[in-house]
This record gives sequence, C-alpha cells and structure tokens, in this order.
Amino acid sequence: MTPLKVAPGVLRVASVLLAWRLDELVDAAHLYRPLKLLRPLLARPRPGARALPRGARLRLALTELGPIFVKAGQVLSTRRDLVPADIADELAQLQDQVPPFPGSEARTIVERELKAPIGRLYAHFDESPLASASIAQVHAATLHDGRAVVVKVLRPGIEQKIARDVALMRSLGELAQRWHPNADKIRPLDVVAEVEKMLENELDLQREGASASLLKRNFESGVDLYVPAVYWDFTAARVLTLERVHGVSADDVAAIDAAGIDRRALAAKGVRVFYEQVFRDNFFHADAHPGNIWVDLERRTEPRFVALDFGIMGSLPEADQYWLAQNFIALFERDYARIAQLHVAAGWMPATVRLDELEAAIRTVCEPYFTRPLSQISLAEVVVKLFQTARRFELTLQPQLILLQKTLLNIEGVGRMLDPDIDIWAVAYPVLKRILRERYSVRRTLRAVRQRLPEWLHAAPQLPELVRDALRQVASGERRQLVDSAELALRAELALRRRRALLGGLFGAALLGCATLLWIAGGPDGSDWVAAGCLVASLLAFLASARR
Repeated sequence: MTPLKVAPGVLRVASVLLAWRLDELVDAAHLYRPLKLLRPLLARPRPGARALPRGARLRLALTELGPIFVKAGQVLSTRRDLVPADIADELAQLQDQVPPFPGSEARTIVERELKAPIGRLYAHFDESPLASASIAQVHAATLHDGRAVVVKVLRPGIEQKIARDVALMRSLGELAQRWHPNADKIRPLDVVAEVEKMLENELDLQREGASASLLKRNFESGVDLYVPAVYWDFTAARVLTLERVHGVSADDVAAIDAAGIDRRALAAKGVRVFYEQVFRDNFFHADAHPGNIWVDLERRTEPRFVALDFGIMGSLPEADQYWLAQNFIALFERDYARIAQLHVAAGWMPATVRLDELEAAIRTVCEPYFTRPLSQISLAEVVVKLFQTARRFELTLQPQLILLQKTLLNIEGVGRMLDPDIDIWAVAYPVLKRILRERYSVRRTLRAVRQRLPEWLHAAPQLPELVRDALRQVASGERRQLVDSAELALRAELALRRRRALLGGLFGAALLGCATLLWIAGGPDGSDWVAAGCLVASLLAFLASARR
C-alpha cells in the first residue's frame, strides 16, 4: 500500500488515539508527535477519558477503530510476554460484536455457495441472525428431516475489507517497528502477522468445520465435552452448517446453580479436558473463553461442557509437546534444575546459557508461589512469569506455545469462576502423569514401530552402502592433513568409539526389527513378551552405543 493510500488511515488511527488521551502511544512513534499540536482539529476528547486507566482507554479506542482492530487487541491480550498485565486484562474483555447484515444477503450467499435454492436446502431458514460478529453471523435453520441446525455465513465483501485493514495495520506496524523505542520487545510486525494468520483461518469455514469434526472424534463419547456435528452436504468455504446445541455460558454461575449442577466437579472436569486436548490429542480449542464454552444444563448428575466456534485451534510439534509435558511435570515436582535443563534440551534457549543462573531465576519466580496453599496458586500465572523471566535468557517461543499459554489462562479462569477453591495442581498432575504413561508405553512404542516398519524396510537395501561409507569415513578421517602424534592418538580413539557405537547401533536395530516382527505376528503363545524383551534389549544396545 502506497504512503498516499495509507495516510488517511494513519491520521484516523492517530486521531482516535488522541481522542482517548493515549498520548504515550503517539509520543512513542516520533512521526506522530506533530499531530498532537493539531489535536483540536483532529479529534474531540472523549468524555471521561482522562479518568480511565490506560488499558480501558486502549480497549475503547480499538473498539471505535473497528472489528479488525478489535481482533488485533484480542491477539495482543494473549501476548502477556510483551504487554503489561493491566493492558492485557483490559484487552481480553474486547467483544467481537458488530451490527448484523441483512438476512436476505445471507440467504443469497448460502444459495450461491451451496448451489441450490434455500427451500431445497432447509425446511426453514430464519433470516434474523442469532449472533453477529465481524467475520460472520449465525442463523437458525431446520433440515427437511426435522433436525435443528445453525448456519454460519461469512459477511459479504469481508475479504476485501480485511485485506485493506490488514495492509493498514502492517503499515502502522512498520512505522512502530522503525520508530518505537521498545519495538524489539513489542515486535509489532509479529503481532500483525499473528492477526493476519488468525483472520485467514477464520475466513475458511470449511476449515473450521474440519476442526470441529476432529475435535468431536477426539471426544466421541460426549461425556465430558460435547461438540456439535458438522453437516458437510450444507457446508462450503463461506457457509458452515452445524448441529444446534443448547446450554448456558460457562460463567453463568446463577443458571448452573439453579440447575443443581455440582460446580466443583464441573471445574475439575474442565481442567482434565484441557490437558487431554493438549497432551493426549495434540489438538486443542484455542479460543476457550466462556462465550465459546457452554454448560449442558440437561445433564445434572454427569455435567459436561459444550464447545462452540472452532475458528482458532492449536496443536504443537511432537517434540515441543513432549518437552512441554516434561516441563509441567518438573514444575509440579518443583524440580527447578530439570526445568532449566529441559529448556536448553528443547532448543528453546541457546546451549551457551548458564544452567545455574537459569535455575536460580526460575526458583526466584516459583518459590513465592509455593509458600501459599496449592489451591491459591495460579498455574497460568506461574507459566506466564516463567516465560517472561526466560526471555532474559534469549527464550525462543513458537507461536503455538503462545497460543497454548492463552488457552491455559482461559481454562484456569473458567475453572476458578466455577470453583474459586479449585486446586489446579491436584487435578492436573495425575491427569498429565496418566497421559504420559499411556503415550510413551512399551505397547504404544511397538505400535509406532509397526506403523513405520514398511518405510524402514523400503530403505533397508541402502543400509549396507550407508554403513560402508560411514566406515570408510571413520577409517580415513574427515580431512587428510598432517597432524602431530597426540592428535593422531585422539583421532584413533574417536574412530574406535565410532566403530563400537556403529556396531552397537546395528545390533540394536536388528533387535528392534525382531521385536517388531514378533509384535506383528503376536498371538496367545507369549510372543508379545518376547517382543517386549527384544525391545528392551535393543534400547539397552542403543544406550550403550550412545555412551561410547
């Protein structure tokens, strides 16, 4: 976007910020400072703005700027590693609600996307929307077989509007990146990129339907969490048809009490469901505020949650999932040295970090919390402060971990709203231990080996050549050059160790192959136990070769 096209948008943003007395934000970007002199012409101060805290003023300014800036504020509220807590708390209250567009336009979009008249698609389609947000709005409908559904429809022209506003935000981010004194900490372009990615995902309703379908499959029993079914025959990129569900928002404590539901049991179940999504399924609802998490009032003896809005989902790379789980276990057990070691081993921090200094910093953060009763400790708060502390040691966090941090804050907030005395640690620790025990069990490992065996067998013919080349490289050395006798002796010792490690690895691979074949052929004759024995022996061989 050219400077001339950006200028009106920049002036509008600056005028709204000045109207809400956010002078510090204008001062931070030196190019805006002259605009303060034109305050009487640019903006009329909003009544009562001066008396409000800065977080509230920023929230109201973003609301006035429009839906895309509201989205940006919502993303920024999750970055507690970048923004002060008071501002993050205020931005978390931003509501994505805008006036609805005409129901007749929604009908036209549905007919165009699904390529059929509305009467052939639905027995009834209510043109008055149930809810309206900046990206889409939701209409009630009934299928011809009598099933009640909701139809989510993207706003007309929303793609063009988002493209224009994102371009403006990117230009503002570039100005802030260049002129803001704390740009290296705030990283405005990274925040804009997160907003852009989130909006891109929310513009594809077929993707949202696929996310809902996977989450429903992960909680197929529906005992703890119910996910509405997707009707794929009535779904496209701009239209999503879901089973209509009923319940109350998870923060409607009065309605939950009136229904006679045990809030303590419900709160504990919410924590368990979160850890199962993250560490069992590696697929979690990443926008789990009370508006998207309902409570089913019909199930009083066995309460459950109902999930809505699957536009923002999260998952972790397998390695990060493992390291994060181990970090949580170490945190539960107050093993600060192990937390420091795990951060380096995971690659989140450079290997040059002094572990004793990192351990001391982690202890400084955690110990004040452990002087309180466990029921008063906020796990989410501890994790946020750990991330903030670790940033001093050049912590590198993946966006998925930031999303997880936000979700942890949401879930703990819902849990404490339902049960202020909930002991998050006591609920989460056994769940996490059980999931890890099942996830990394011998049987599951053998099953993974069996799944990958065809790939290994396909590569097996190349193994002799690879071994021969490796032996030649070890025997000849990496470079042919003159060295003194001490270096020759050292190289000879290293070469011997490499040969032993290679032989140990080959022996371990052979035992692993035997274990896999026995597992595939398993039966009532005890071959499973033999396979397990071979697996243990192969692991010992691998460990022995690694020590060499």
